[in-house]
Amino acid sequence: MAETTKATRSRRTRGAARQDTGASGAESEAAARDADAGPAGAENAQAPAGTAGGADADAETLVAYYRQMLLIRRFEERAARAYTQAKIGGYCHLNLGEEATIVGLMAALRPTDYLFTNYREHGYALAKGIDARSVMAELYGRSTGVSKGWGGSMHMFDVKTRLLGGYGIVGGQLPLATGAALAVSYKGGDEVVMCHMGDGTAAIGAFHESLNIAALWNLPVVFVVINNGLGMGTTVDRSAAEPELWRRGAAYRMESARVDGTDVLAVREAARTAVERARTESKPYLLEATSPRLRGHSVVDPARYRSAEEKEALKAADPLAAMALRLEEAGILDAEARDKLDAEVTAEIEDAAAFADDSPHPDVSTLFDYTYATPVPSELRRLPADPVFRS
Repeated sequence: MAETTKATRSRRTRGAARQDTGASGAESEAAARDADAGPAGAENAQAPAGTAGGADADAETLVAYYRQMLLIRRFEERAARAYTQAKIGGYCHLNLGEEATIVGLMAALRPTDYLFTNYREHGYALAKGIDARSVMAELYGRSTGVSKGWGGSMHMFDVKTRLLGGYGIVGGQLPLATGAALAVSYKGGDEVVMCHMGDGTAAIGAFHESLNIAALWNLPVVFVVINNGLGMGTTVDRSAAEPELWRRGAAYRMESARVDGTDVLAVREAARTAVERARTESKPYLLEATSPRLRGHSVVDPARYRSAEEKEALKAADPLAAMALRLEEAGILDAEARDKLDAEVTAEIEDAAAFADDSPHPDVSTLFDYTYATPVPSELRRLPADPVFRS
């Protein structure tokens, strides 16, 4: 588009005038321009963001980040156990190993910003502010869950925290997130849309279509690719002609960067840069976070495609252990305080599991309540055992 709309221009003016308190602090050091980032004319592509550089945080903030990472870790471990006990049904994909990425990304958002995610979303729901009880109850399929038990592990949705869904179809969230960003821009708001996805999503048509339209229309959306090196059991190197996925933004002249997803401060700073560009300039951004997946693709995947050496390397890449060591070496959190914090978090997760266990299943009469957003004439509400015709 040669000209931005009046609403977009107005939005940019307001965004530049209003500072984001949630994204204040040290900005990540600008990465060097990479002449080989993409085809001629893709001058907005950036080299990898690397580490946080000058990023800093006080002791209280660092401990809060560590606690949130620990909460996600213990929640996912408890969810894995509940799945083996047949208390969680359907598919279940865990965020084990992605805790630093999740916390860093969510730290860059305001409560009013929107989040679209894929089916690996438990940690994002927790970090977006949804209570652990509600998330666990949703996994258990109970009516006290965040989606009243009808969404389960892969389809959480919460208007209050602006988590606008986990999506089971690979890339299904991208067009929706792009549309939400268009709505924000059209109305002249200052919210940002963040759209999270896995590395496999970068190969599908909706990825390219969404990035293209976001760049053409100057939409306030941050696309985040979590690259754990595997699309289910296939390595990114074997499935992607360009395995450095952040470079794909160059095809759309979109600012882009790669960040170490095991470093919560590095992720936060990289995400702040992306979010602020979207908020104040109404420009989309592509951020790639390299983040390990400590277990298989889903709870039932034994990950036999990994060698013994790869499994050992994963242990060394554990972001939670790295954060604990970082805090201990800085004199912020010693072993005793860490154990106390772990006990508190474990008790919170056990309480969430007990709450889910004690919560009721949805009543059968509500089975069709959420098929449509509004009432539909002649809607079929026949249960499997009901006769086709009633006398």
